[in-house]
Amino acid sequence: MSSIGTGYDQSTTTFSPDGRVFQIEYAAKAVENSGTAIGIRCKDGVVLGVEKQKLSKMMLPGSNRRIYTVDKCTGIAVSGMMADARQARWPRATAAALFRHLLAAIVNAARAESANHTAVYGGQIPGAWNMLSDKIAALLHMYTLYWYVRPFGSSV
Repeated sequence: MSSIGTGYDQSTTTFSPDGRVFQIEYAAKAVENSGTAIGIRCKDGVVLGVEKQKLSKMMLPGSNRRIYTVDKCTGIAVSGMMADARQARWPRATAAALFRHLLAAIVNAARAESANHTAVYGGQIPGAWNMLSDKIAALLHMYTLYWYVRPFGSSV
């Protein structure tokens, strides 16, 4: 049964007759089609790496950044599609700029959580990769719950 185009793909709160939520599947497909991001834990620390994709010869060097620093001990590698930038509503901005804005929202949320923990407890998040990932996962999950927002087509 094909439900695409019959209204079941309009919202994250609408299930198709066969129990699928197409908006979430579309976001997952956007991540699947993008470059790979990987983190490797070793005894001295962590190595983050991303697949370098050159989508256009007109792109400026460094405009497709996918590794971000949260604080002095924590970093984030992201993957996803620039087409997800259509979620934001700034008419004069380019798709790349909007995508960077959405990623910045995720990274800034991570930075805010880290700064909040430092302010409240007086130090870095112990086991930051665990606590911080739970907080960011909750933020990303929130975008799958309500009809008026669209899931991020990016993965952290």
